[in-house]
Amino acid sequence: MLSFALRRIGVGLVLTLVMTFITFWLLSFSFESIVSSRLGQAATPESIAAVKVQLGFDRPLMVQYGEWLWNVLHGDFGVSLFTQEPVSGAVFARLGVTLSVVLPALIISTLSAVVLGVFAASRAGAADKITQGIMLVGHFVPGLLVAIALVVVFAVNLGWLPATGFTPFSEDPGLWLASVVIPVTVLSIGGAANIASQVRGSMIDELRKDYVRTLRTRGIPTNSIILRHALRNSAGPALTVFSLEFLAMFGSALIIEQVFALPGFGTFSFNSALIGDIPVIMGLAVFGTLMTITVNLLADLGIGWLNPKARVY
Repeated sequence: MLSFALRRIGVGLVLTLVMTFITFWLLSFSFESIVSSRLGQAATPESIAAVKVQLGFDRPLMVQYGEWLWNVLHGDFGVSLFTQEPVSGAVFARLGVTLSVVLPALIISTLSAVVLGVFAASRAGAADKITQGIMLVGHFVPGLLVAIALVVVFAVNLGWLPATGFTPFSEDPGLWLASVVIPVTVLSIGGAANIASQVRGSMIDELRKDYVRTLRTRGIPTNSIILRHALRNSAGPALTVFSLEFLAMFGSALIIEQVFALPGFGTFSFNSALIGDIPVIMGLAVFGTLMTITVNLLADLGIGWLNPKARVY
């Protein structure tokens, strides 16, 4: 497993290098328009050329990329072209807001998905059909519609929760909880449906296998068979969906943050791309690629730990 992990890390670093170069190359086509946006109404051909020289945009592309890469390897991701804020600090500051929504949503959706999936797989007939119906509702009901409904009921009509905004946990834990309840609920519904469907399918496959029938003939209680044997053996495919759902929630966070005015990672990424903030976009490209590689690697290692047959040496 160690050699497998090291190989994956090596491939991941190469992939990060390729992705960042492609991103930088694509951004190079917008250097002049980015400088014009920065100058605003004062933009003239002479001033644009002067700023391009000041920022180093007039140099060969490989020289610019090599300098950026050298600085990154030394922990310097640069500063924003528009706010002069250090890129690494800006990314991690917004990341905390997004994680405060994504992580609780992932935990809630996973726990509810396991309960729903196991219940549906172990109960044939009406119970299974009702549970599948709940999953379908979670799949097909638009998250934006759920968000609007929750805001109307709990923020506008009842006044229990704020409709928009975010309060850091360090300032007021109670207000923080109130500000993330609706966003977390919206993210949890779709995530629970996706994971529950995979858990149900995997559990049904496991419960049909010979070892389960053997355990039953030996008088092992059904709950013990489900929880100690079938659930662990079926966790591999569900763990893959879990990792994909974690990454998908980061994508969904963009919409959630826009709806609820959360100053998170998604909003920051969108605004940076909109104005062409090159150092920030490059930092986000590095973080996004490394996060995807890390999550997939951890999922593969988790599958190997749960199922020795799936281990790669």
